[in-house]
Amino acid sequence: MPVKLHRCKLEWLKTGACWRVEKALKEMNVTYELAPGPSRPSRREEIIDHTGQKLYPAIEFENGTWYREESRDMAKTIRAGTLMERATSAA
Repeated sequence: MPVKLHRCKLEWLKTGACWRVEKALKEMNVTYELAPGPSRPSRREEIIDHTGQKLYPAIEFENGTWYREESRDMAKTIRAGTLMERATSAA
């Protein structure tokens, strides 16, 4: 089941919250699609609608559910191999 990583547009920047989560996805060989979004927090309507927050990163699952925590917690979940459990628990 592929996931969509909603993140900042600074894909070349290999530091920070968005990179932390993307790096964990790569390390764990999780199939994902990048969905870079607006830089301005006030323009992140989709993120706000689905997570209640203006912050990146967020993961959208194929079934339409979303997952958002602090990036360190998201990376731990990914590395623990329990990311897909978030899709079923949120549904």
